[in-house]
Amino acid sequence: MRKSDLINNISDKTGIPKVDVLVTVETLIKEIKENITKGENIYIRGFGSFITKKRAAKIGRNIKKNVAVQIPEHYIPAFKPSKEFVNEVKQMNNTQ
Repeated sequence: MRKSDLINNISDKTGIPKVDVLVTVETLIKEIKENITKGENIYIRGFGSFITKKRAAKIGRNIKKNVAVQIPEHYIPAFKPSKEFVNEVKQMNNTQ
């Protein structure tokens, strides 16, 4: 499913015009990105958490030049689904 499909589905189910749904979805995505960039986690009960994970510094290898490369410590965005969400997906896969 693409973002446009998501917007169409929400608009069809709620009766809200597609333009309004698009603005809302875009704003939600923008807010998630801004808060994760600031290092703030976002918790949505029953759905999951958008968090930042810290990756430790390590030594990588450039295989073309056969040279060791120092990779500094850095943060990456991650999503951790809630237990309820995970259980719903498990139950859906068991019924198919």
